[in-house]
Amino acid sequence: MQFAHRAVAVALAGGLFFASLLPAFAQSQSGEQKPVDPQTAEQVAREARARALREFAEASKLPKGAGLPECVWTGRRIASLLWRDDVDTARRYIDLYDRFSCPSDHLRLVFRCVVRQGPMDQKGAEKLADRVHACWLNPDTLPPSLVQ
Repeated sequence: MQFAHRAVAVALAGGLFFASLLPAFAQSQSGEQKPVDPQTAEQVAREARARALREFAEASKLPKGAGLPECVWTGRRIASLLWRDDVDTARRYIDLYDRFSCPSDHLRLVFRCVVRQGPMDQKGAEKLADRVHACWLNPDTLPPSLVQ
């Protein structure tokens, strides 16, 4: 019975994750819709799926359940929400994270890692999702200024 609950949770988390990866196309400033090449859209979607699968495969090697897909998905969301000061939404996700029996110590270390990295350059290439994922894989990651 517990396996069935876990399978449903993984399917739900995976479905939500992949749905969030669908490419969004911005409108031009004049308000006109840019023509979308179907092959380009498919290629972008394929690359996003491949990246997500690669990230989950990397995380699956983590100990104590931190690499379970449902833990990775919810945990990275929580760290991102906390970074953006959305504590109320993060608290709701923490309930879900705990329901999946994910390790709270790992989440605490990941958020510490993200905060230790310092503020992000808004114009820089680094994205919050990349920082959170790097910290999820290795919470002992040092800030770039301390790496020699």
